[in-house]
Amino acid sequence: MTISDQDILFLGDCVKEAARAEIMPRFRNLGAADVSEKTSAIDVVTQADLLAEHRITAALKERFPAALVVGEEAYDADRSVVPALADAELAFVIDPVDGTFNFAAGLPVFGTMLAVTVRGETVAGIIYDPVLGDTVTAIKGAGAFLTRQDGQSSRLRVAEPAALNQMVGGISWGHMDDPDRSRIAANMAKIRMTFAFNCSAYEYWMVASGKLHFIGHAKLMPWDHLAGVLAHQEAGGYTAKFDGTPYRPGETTGGIISAPDRESWQLIRREIIGI
Repeated sequence: MTISDQDILFLGDCVKEAARAEIMPRFRNLGAADVSEKTSAIDVVTQADLLAEHRITAALKERFPAALVVGEEAYDADRSVVPALADAELAFVIDPVDGTFNFAAGLPVFGTMLAVTVRGETVAGIIYDPVLGDTVTAIKGAGAFLTRQDGQSSRLRVAEPAALNQMVGGISWGHMDDPDRSRIAANMAKIRMTFAFNCSAYEYWMVASGKLHFIGHAKLMPWDHLAGVLAHQEAGGYTAKFDGTPYRPGETTGGIISAPDRESWQLIRREIIGI
């Protein structure tokens, strides 16, 4: 199974249309009934998430009727879909509003992420910023590109390796438990500057474009990482799980670090993650 250039354009149009119709009209315009807690006060879902995912899923099913479609918001109804990514002939993974807490709070730091997998390998990824209209597109073996709303496009490249005390990065320690949480939070004082966007879409754009040296996460749900990891790798970066093994579709545990190269990855693992 291959994905054509026309298919990539179609996928980009899908996420843009969902943003235009379902996401942006609700941004800073949500009522109390439009936001619900999932697992906690910082893990929420909105009507924009649900309706955007439904719209994208319907469009994908119409064009690719045999494909597996894995949406973050539909996952609770059928959790078998995530491990099925390891073998699916063709699959699409959707995060309709990544950074939902930010979205619900009125912060313009969120995005839509869509990844394409073929037989357990990520072959394409899209990260769309509904506020600015920017799109990161990555195709395996062909690079990662940022296309502005006006059509200007540039190839993405990760940051050059740097000394630890000159690095800028972020580890999502807020989603970890102690003792990892306290250890990693303290170790972040070793770098020059740290960021916490609570939004994988922004984090992967920043690290793939060289604005950050590294990012790391303990939780590995596919909608948060597949598109972004491919963009980072196609921009020249090195990503691996905490134990050094590659991150693959269908995996949800083990932690992950994205850095400019293998040596930087090893440095972050040792000095920041502390393992």
